[in-house]
Amino acid sequence: MIKKPLLYLLILFSFIGFSQEQISLISWNIRDFGRTKNSEELDKMADILRDADIVAIQEVVSGYGGAQAVAKLADNLNRKGAKWDYVISNPTHSSKYVTERYAFIWKTKNIKIKNRGELITELDSLVDREPFFLDFFIKGQKLTVLNFHSRPHDKNPEAEITAITNYLIGLEIDNPVILAGDFNVNEKDSVFAPIKEAGFQASVVNAKTTLKNACKNSGYLNHAIDNIFYSKMVKKLEGRVIDFVRFCENVWAARQLSDHLPVVLEFEIE
Repeated sequence: MIKKPLLYLLILFSFIGFSQEQISLISWNIRDFGRTKNSEELDKMADILRDADIVAIQEVVSGYGGAQAVAKLADNLNRKGAKWDYVISNPTHSSKYVTERYAFIWKTKNIKIKNRGELITELDSLVDREPFFLDFFIKGQKLTVLNFHSRPHDKNPEAEITAITNYLIGLEIDNPVILAGDFNVNEKDSVFAPIKEAGFQASVVNAKTTLKNACKNSGYLNHAIDNIFYSKMVKKLEGRVIDFVRFCENVWAARQLSDHLPVVLEFEIE
């Protein structure tokens, strides 16, 4: 007969063994990443990102400087107590002044990959910067993350969102999917209705994520255009925006890092 203390321990370990992995994903449009960041700014960015498990970055410059900046950011993160790896996309198939790269950085302890990701070429003709996707494996469970930066708000980003929505619905993927990025459209807009009807939800609702050039009467926050959309098999624990500005007098210094704030999704895979 098993004694009660031992029985309690066995029950406890059984729950631990089957417990879900809590994951934190950050999406961040880092303006001109690879063109303007010095060592001190890269270290500040690493402090902002260090508690994440996966980071999706938009607006990495297409030249060598972009890849170098991502590598330096990953190196800074590696010095803060965890082991990180990264991938950088090829330049998007875009015109000269529009093309960019995307990047993913992640902690390697519980997260693995089997390839280095790829741009979604099927969307080349429908969007200015085709999304970059990567499959992550978390305790053996597959999670597909798409990283996307839309065209500006006055150049019909709604058409791009519709194209990506149709692409995702047409795939009929049977594993959890996340679409993260800068959409240049508020998630309240009707263009997001089809992707929500397909089972995706927004990490944050009407949360302002861009910074004004200067602090004015209504504060320093501007537009609610960055978000993380997650499919049915993702259980949201928390969604929020990281406001690293905090006070009006910090706006200029904050904009040296980016004119966007990072968006966070804390989740489990069901």
